[in-house]
Amino acid sequence: MDTRVVSIGNQDFENLIVNNDFYIDKTHFIKEWWESRDSVTLITRPRRFGKTLLMSMVEKFFSLEYREKPYLFHGLHIFEEEAYRKLQGTYPVIFLSFASVKENNFQSLYKKIQRIIGEAYRKKDYLLKSEVLNEAEKYQFVKIRDRGADLEDYTESLSLLSDYLSRLHDKKPIILLDEYDTPMQEAYLGGYWDEMIAFIRGLFNSTFKTNPYLERALLTGITRVSKESVFSDLNNLKVITTTTEKYENSFGFTEKEVFHALEERGLGSQKESVKQWYDGFTFGRLKDVYNPWSIINFLDEKKFLPYWANTSSNGLISRLLQCADQDIKEMLETLLKGGTITVSFDEQIAFNQLDKNITAVWSLMLASGYLKVESAEASEGLYTLSLTNREVRQMLKGTIKGWFQESNHYGRFVHALLSCDGKAMNAYLNRLLVQIASSFDGGKRPSVTEPERFYHGLILGLIAELEGKYYIRSNRESGFGRYDVMMEPVKQGSTAYVLEFKVFDPEEEGSLEETAKAGLKQIEEKQYKTELIARGFPKENIRSYAFAFEGKKVLVKEG
Repeated sequence: MDTRVVSIGNQDFENLIVNNDFYIDKTHFIKEWWESRDSVTLITRPRRFGKTLLMSMVEKFFSLEYREKPYLFHGLHIFEEEAYRKLQGTYPVIFLSFASVKENNFQSLYKKIQRIIGEAYRKKDYLLKSEVLNEAEKYQFVKIRDRGADLEDYTESLSLLSDYLSRLHDKKPIILLDEYDTPMQEAYLGGYWDEMIAFIRGLFNSTFKTNPYLERALLTGITRVSKESVFSDLNNLKVITTTTEKYENSFGFTEKEVFHALEERGLGSQKESVKQWYDGFTFGRLKDVYNPWSIINFLDEKKFLPYWANTSSNGLISRLLQCADQDIKEMLETLLKGGTITVSFDEQIAFNQLDKNITAVWSLMLASGYLKVESAEASEGLYTLSLTNREVRQMLKGTIKGWFQESNHYGRFVHALLSCDGKAMNAYLNRLLVQIASSFDGGKRPSVTEPERFYHGLILGLIAELEGKYYIRSNRESGFGRYDVMMEPVKQGSTAYVLEFKVFDPEEEGSLEETAKAGLKQIEEKQYKTELIARGFPKENIRSYAFAFEGKKVLVKEG
C-alpha cells in the first residue's frame, strides 16, 4: 500500500479523505455525541488538537449539502452501523469559526463577526429563492448577509437563520461554532471586555438558550469561560474539559494510534524518543495522549523539534505570570525542573475576575496544554500538575525569557552580570525598562500594588538562560531573612551571586542611590550569604548586587 501523504495544516475533512492523505479515524465521536442527546455541548481542548478538523468532519456527516457524498465515510467507524449510514446528510448545518477574531478594539471585533455571520448567510443564499421567506424576511436576510443590519439584528441572526432553515427543510438545524472563546481572550487583553461581552452574551443566548429552532449545538474552544459571562441561565449546556472522561479519545492521538502511524512510515525504531518528546497529555482517565500537530510534523520531517510549541503563543498566560506573586513563580520554577505542584483552582474562567484570582493561571495553562493532571481530588478542587512533556518544557524555558524581553538586551545583561560590569548592567537594564515597563506594568495589574513582583519577575526572566550552569533560587530563607534571588554555580570554584530588589520609597529614601545602599545593607544584616557559606563557598567568591527600581529607572550597585 502506498504511504499516505502527510498534509500539514489541512483541517478540511473532505479534502483529506478525497486525497487519501494521512488521517486517523475519529468518526466514533459522531456516534457518542449523537447518542448523548445533549442539546448544547462545549468541548475545550488545547490549540492544534484537531478541534477544527473534527468540526469539519461533523459538518460533512450531518449536512444536507453532503448527502450525495456518503463515500467520504466509507471504511470509517461511523459507517459500520446502518443507522448511521442512513443518518448521514440529513440535517441543515450552520458552521462558523471565531478562530480569526483577534482584534484590538470592539468595533473591529464586531465587524469581523459581522463578516463571519454574513458568510454563513451567504452559504444559505438558496433560501432567498424559496417560498418559505416573505418579502420582509428576505430583506432582513440580505441586510445581515451584506453587513448592513444593526447590532441587535446580528445578536438574533443565528436564531433567525435557524428559523428559516427549519421551515424550508422541516428539520431543525445543527449549529457548530469552532474556537468560540477567541474573542473573549482578545477582548480581555485588549481592554474592551464589557463591550464585547454584552454583544456575545446576547448572541449566544439567542442562539443557544432561547432558540426554539435549534436541533443541537457543538462548540469548541481552549478555555471554559464562566457561565455567568456568556451562557447565563443556559441550563442545557454540557461542558467537557480536559479532566472530563467523556470524548476522552476523540481529540489528539492515542499511543496505539501514534505507534501504528510510526510503523506505517518505517519509523518504528523511534517510538521511545517520540514518547519522550510528544507524549504526556491527559484527557479524563486517558493518559498517553499525543499532540496531533507535533506527530504529523514529525512524520513529515522525521526530526525531533518543538513543532506544537513553536505555534503556541498565549498572551493571557504571559500577562498573568508576569504579574503573579512569588509563590506562583516558585511553583513555575519547580515545574521547569521536572517537579509537580498541587494547587486548587476552578476550571471555569471568569475573565473579568482574573486580576483578583491570579491562581487562574494554572487553569489556563492546563487548558492550553502546558500542564497535565497527575492526580486530582475533584471534590476539593485540588490538582497535582506537571509540565506535559519535553517539548513543552523546552518551549517554556525559551518563552519565559521572551516574555521578559523585547530586544537583545538580556544576553548583554547576563554577560555584564557574570563579568561584574556594573556600568553595563545599569545601561542595559535602563534601556530595557524604557521599552517594556509600560506594557508589562501599565497600572492595571497586581504588580502595581506590589511593584517588586514585576521587577523580580523581570530579572528572573533575564537570567533564565543560566539554568544548567547555576542553581537559581528565589525568595528562600537564609540567615535571618528571605533573599530575593540566589545564583549558586554548578561548577565548583565559580562565583556565586545574591541579588536583592528594592523599589524606591520617597518616604524612606531620598534617591535611588540610597535605595540601592539599603539593599546592600539588608544583604549583610540579614546574612543572606549564610546558605552559600554553609555549602563551602568562600566569602570572596560571593558577590552581592542591589537593584533599586523607580518606574522605568534602575540603579544596580555591587556590595
